[in-house]
Amino acid sequence: MARLVEAGHTRLAAVPLTLVAAGHAKGDIPGALARERIRHPGLHYAYGRPLGPHPTLLTALDERIDTVCPRDERAEVTVLLVSRGSTDPDANAEIAKVARLLWEGRGFAGVEPAFISLAEPSVPAGLERCRRLGASRIVVAPYFLFAGVLPDRVVAQAAGWAADHPDIDVRCTGLLGDCEGLVDLVLERFTEALAGDIRMNCDTCLYRVALPGFEHRVAAPQAPHDHPDDPAHPHGHQHHHGHGHHRHASRTA
Repeated sequence: MARLVEAGHTRLAAVPLTLVAAGHAKGDIPGALARERIRHPGLHYAYGRPLGPHPTLLTALDERIDTVCPRDERAEVTVLLVSRGSTDPDANAEIAKVARLLWEGRGFAGVEPAFISLAEPSVPAGLERCRRLGASRIVVAPYFLFAGVLPDRVVAQAAGWAADHPDIDVRCTGLLGDCEGLVDLVLERFTEALAGDIRMNCDTCLYRVALPGFEHRVAAPQAPHDHPDDPAHPHGHQHHHGHGHHRHASRTA
């Protein structure tokens, strides 16, 4: 942002390259944007929505599954959709929604959600659930944009479980990855942010609603991550701000 301001830009639009509205999209990024406004007086920004759930992402998942499972065999295949996992129940619930949307109308025997960290069911537990539901063929679909430690861990844990269950056919898809559909979706979120018509459901946001077990997080202060490449590191100011989710993506003046 500093480079953009130095180049003369004072009106910016930020699109979170995240699949769900969890801690990064709800807190870290809004906190960082608010901090940059303090550092650069006169800066204005619009904040867009996370990418998912969206038909483009469901289509990409569908295409990744096609690479390991012939379409005419889908009735015999159960999909385990594996996401990162979060301490935010609203974000985890979004993955359950994506799993259901992936199941509807696509001919799979079933689609179950699982998480690689911070939430249950884990990958092994999700695979065991599929087995107990009668699955003999399982496709593990990591719900990640790009490569990294966590999607690698998904593949490793799936392979470990499969080695202990040789009677079950377990296959893993590739990641969503860079593709034209993703580019179009980012541009869609960008133009949406500029138009100012951002619509998100806040009824189950843990920063606004006292969800059981998460009451202490209502209106919790947020701060951006402390990154080594930040100009103020390590002695810079860490400003705490109210949770950025309360006005999801409205233009900030």
